[in-house]
Amino acid sequence: MKKLSSVLLVDDDSTNNFLNELLFQSLGVTDQLLVAENGNQALDLIENSAGPTAPALILLDVNMPGMNGIQFLEAYKRLPQAQRSATVVIMLTTTMDARDLSRLEELNIAGLVSKPLTKEKIENIMQLHFQR
Repeated sequence: MKKLSSVLLVDDDSTNNFLNELLFQSLGVTDQLLVAENGNQALDLIENSAGPTAPALILLDVNMPGMNGIQFLEAYKRLPQAQRSATVVIMLTTTMDARDLSRLEELNIAGLVSKPLTKEKIENIMQLHFQR
């Protein structure tokens, strides 16, 4: 499996983040795993990790306090192209609310994955978006 420069997990649930970190470490997907608990933290991490360590994959929760996933995507679209050109964004969700789904189609994401993340879901993301 190809190693990614870095992966950014954006979720306000610290237990989810901990379990997802363990999952990514066990799969050896990346040596650099970044974690943010809301959209603002995620934007800060992205702006501070430009270049070769910029996240190749962002796994983004939809529902978070403060800046939620959809608000993050709207702000992310305004970043310079160089900061987002090589990044695949996957939304993580527990609910498939029709309003959220219709909104997501406008926001140019690579996919939508239901929580919890599993080995199979990560392997599928890697095959779909990073096997060249």
